[in-house]
Amino acid sequence: MTRHGSKLALSALALFAFSAGASNSAVAKEKMTFYCSAQEDWCQLMAKGFEAETGIKVSMTRKSSGETLAKLKAEAANPKGDVWWGGTGDPHLQAAELGLSEPYVSKLRGELHGWALSQAKSAKDRSIGIYSGALGFGYNETLLKKNNLPVPSCWKDLLKPEFKGHVQMANPNSSGTAYTTLATIVQLFGEDKGFEFMKGLHKNINNYTKSGSAPIKAAARGETTIGIVFIHDGVKQAVSGFPIKMVAPCEGTGYEIGSMSLIKGGRNLANAKKFYDWALRAEVQTRALKVKAYQVMSNKGAKSSPKAPDFAKMKFIKYDFDKYGSTAERKRLLKKWDDEVKVLPQ
Repeated sequence: MTRHGSKLALSALALFAFSAGASNSAVAKEKMTFYCSAQEDWCQLMAKGFEAETGIKVSMTRKSSGETLAKLKAEAANPKGDVWWGGTGDPHLQAAELGLSEPYVSKLRGELHGWALSQAKSAKDRSIGIYSGALGFGYNETLLKKNNLPVPSCWKDLLKPEFKGHVQMANPNSSGTAYTTLATIVQLFGEDKGFEFMKGLHKNINNYTKSGSAPIKAAARGETTIGIVFIHDGVKQAVSGFPIKMVAPCEGTGYEIGSMSLIKGGRNLANAKKFYDWALRAEVQTRALKVKAYQVMSNKGAKSSPKAPDFAKMKFIKYDFDKYGSTAERKRLLKKWDDEVKVLPQ
C-alpha cells in the first residue's frame, strides 16, 4: 500500500471511530435510570409511559423512601440513578440537605398547588411535590367483628390492651410512611408523651414491615387486623374489594408531600429533566387513577377520583417539614425510637 493509501485508510478508520463514538454517545443519551418509591404498579406505569412517549429507555428500581435515601448516600461518589420519583417528602428534603439532588425549576410550576411549591422552597429547588396523602390507619372489618374488638377512631384507641397483637406498622428506619407516623405523633402529643405513645403502641404491634403500605395489604389478606398507613393506600384495598375501613384519627394527623428529585451527578441529566417536566403534567398525573392511586395530585388540572380521601373532612396538624425533614432531626428521632421503643419486649 502506498503512503497516500495508508493515510486514506487511517483517515477512514478515524472517521469510522468518530462516527461510532458519536453514535454510541447518542444511544447513551437515550436512556434513564429511574428510582421509584411509590406503589409498584404506579412505578411501572410511569416508567413505561415515559418510555413509550419519548423513546428513552427507562431502567426502573422500586424501593421505599428510606431505602432509596440510603441508596443515594451509598452511591454518592458514583451515582447510578438519574431521577427519584415518589415516596414521602422528608427523605427527599434530607437528600437535598446532603447535596444528593440537583436544583431544577420546571416550566410547569405555575400549574401546581401551593403545597407542592412549598416543598420546592424547603428543598431550595432540589425537590418538588407531586402528590399529597393523609396519614391514618385502616382495619379489616371482618377480623374486627370476628375478634369482638371495638371500632378504633383515634390514635389512642390503638393502645387499648384488647388490640395486643392486632396492629401492624412499618419500621421508620426503612419506611417514609412510618417515619411520618413517628414525626406526627411527636408533633401531636409532644416528644415525651409522643414516645410514651410509641412505647404503648409497641406492645400491640405484631410486626414492623419494611414497606409503608405493607401493613394495610396484610390487613386486606387477613394477616393483621389494623394497619397504620397513608389513607389512600387503604382506599386502594377497599376499592379492590377487601373489607377495609379507613380512619382519619380524631386527635388530628400528619400528611405527606410525595416528592420528586433529580439525582446529583446522574449520567442522564437531560433525560431526567424531560421526565421531571413530563411527570408534572396534569394528564400524566391523572393516570394515577389507572392503578387506583388515590393521592391528591400536585397539578391543579389533574383529575381526582370521588373515592379519594376528602381532606376537608380531616383534622391535620401543622406538620413542620423543615424540622422533621432535616437529616439531624431524622437521625435523632430514629435513634431514640431504636433505643427506647424497638428494644422493648412485646
